[in-house]
Amino acid sequence: MPRPYRVTDERDQPLRLARPPQRIVSLVPSDTYTLLRLGAGARLVGRTDYCVEPAVEVAGIPTVGGTKNADAERILALSPDVVIANREENTRSTVAALEAAGIPVLVTMPQTVAAGLGQVARLAHLLGDLDGAARDVVARAYTLAREAEARRAGLPTVSAFVPIWADPLMTVNGETFVSDVLATVGATNVFADRQRRYPLAADIHGAPVAQVDATTGRDTRYPRITLDEVVARAPELVLLPDEPHPFTEADVAAYLALDVPAARSGQVHLCSGKPLMWPGLMALEGLADLARLVHPVTPSAGG
Repeated sequence: MPRPYRVTDERDQPLRLARPPQRIVSLVPSDTYTLLRLGAGARLVGRTDYCVEPAVEVAGIPTVGGTKNADAERILALSPDVVIANREENTRSTVAALEAAGIPVLVTMPQTVAAGLGQVARLAHLLGDLDGAARDVVARAYTLAREAEARRAGLPTVSAFVPIWADPLMTVNGETFVSDVLATVGATNVFADRQRRYPLAADIHGAPVAQVDATTGRDTRYPRITLDEVVARAPELVLLPDEPHPFTEADVAAYLALDVPAARSGQVHLCSGKPLMWPGLMALEGLADLARLVHPVTPSAGG
């Protein structure tokens, strides 16, 4: 009989499993991607509507709703050995319902590239019986992290602005995964120190901020800002991701019209949001492309 083993999640809560799970439901798009890259396709029996990569492999996996409205009854009907959830993307009520039904839930919350790398290793450990291909994937993840560190060494730091929504205009502060990805590729988040203020009018119109006791427990990592604030922060680079808001060429033109260093140097770019926002293998695999946006390679005079 296989010896029981333990996996600890982001709550420091151990999951004691009698054997490697054969039926897994993932409610986290980034973890779904990592699991499939690790070779767990035959074991992944459920996913969310937003688990869309790798596209060919997820196509045949049943969906259980969105990340915020996952259907606990549909999940239970799939008889999972374990469910992968995320503290930010999924709701406490969903996790509580699954655990009340006796389903082990592995809760994740990587907020740095290093933690995302650790999540790859954690999921590999969860799978248990890794074959050579899965070991190669884990080894490659560590190689990608080392290569990113080496690329950044000796390069100047570029100040960057990354909006995540357009109306209202929203961005991220320094306590987010996005901000750490920027640091990993040689950029610094110009809104790293900006906290989300409550109520909304306090964020964008300068109204009085709510008392501390009225905002306890509220997420302050995603401030709503104005274009005047963007201009005042003078970013040298603007990255416009395609998710969660799909920025377009029209948005590029609007930011190129601002009086900021990024506009004057033409450093306003559309980019994929997944390497910025999907911890684990997706982010690690996208670091090189992001690094090229931060520090473009200039052709040599004789090239």
